[in-house]
Amino acid sequence: MSSHTTTGHGHGHGHGHGDTDIDWEAMATNLESHGELHLPALRSTAARLRELLGPSARRSFDVGSGPGMMTCVFAEAFPDGEAVAIDPTLGLLDRALARAERLGLNDRVTVRQAELPGLDDGTLGQADLVWSSKAVHHLGDQQAAVTELASVLRPAGVLAIAEGGLPMRYLPRDIGIGRPGLQARLDAVQEDWFGSMRDELPGSTKVVEDWPAMLTRAGLTDVGSFTTLLDLPAPLTAAARAYLHATLTRLHDTMSESLADDDRHTLGVLLDPNAPEGILHRPDAFLLTATTVFTGRKSR
Repeated sequence: MSSHTTTGHGHGHGHGHGDTDIDWEAMATNLESHGELHLPALRSTAARLRELLGPSARRSFDVGSGPGMMTCVFAEAFPDGEAVAIDPTLGLLDRALARAERLGLNDRVTVRQAELPGLDDGTLGQADLVWSSKAVHHLGDQQAAVTELASVLRPAGVLAIAEGGLPMRYLPRDIGIGRPGLQARLDAVQEDWFGSMRDELPGSTKVVEDWPAMLTRAGLTDVGSFTTLLDLPAPLTAAARAYLHATLTRLHDTMSESLADDDRHTLGVLLDPNAPEGILHRPDAFLLTATTVFTGRKSR
């Protein structure tokens, strides 16, 4: 499981071994572009976690690290500590190491090939900070996943799970083609996709997605939350436009059959690299998203 980008559920990162149709190494470039765009929000998140832990946290786990964007942010935020990228995909871990080397952090960034479930077999040891971003919801038993993440915390350590927020917004309500309100209808399709995805996961277990309650049931205290905002106003950079094009392409490839014919046509226009109304050329495209992080502390 990795904290990677999907269009499912209208927000950022996440996958589990139930997503057998996804080639994460092939998506690595998109994962990195997503991380680069979100760096301001990632750094803000790390700063809030540093306030909870203090600057001297000795070890952090980025569970489902992908290409190591947040791993390296943690290495920067905790300059005396080790940041460990944990992911089942070796090609993505190689990218994490390469990124750490480019940033001069390779002496404090390490990688481990592992996935959730399976972290609590004793081989990883424990950490002062365990981070998981939009990955738990891709596992059948979410409560068991939260409990396992908590189990690898050191005493007084903090578990931080990014599993809330708001769907990403990037278009006005009326974009001049098709029916107004396309983005709301795309959200609805993605919610339906997400529900079906969860139902089909191995060991899928119904649970009220009350993340503070789940952290409490995992034995953690001082449970709380905070939300970070990423606000990239129009006009977007070429990199941001390319990221939105890749995001819409994946949505088209996985969910377009669930759209009405006129919305499918509009999505095709948005993806047309030569259309002035396309996402690569629109002057009104923006990127706005909010991510909520739930935290809890292990008792001393």
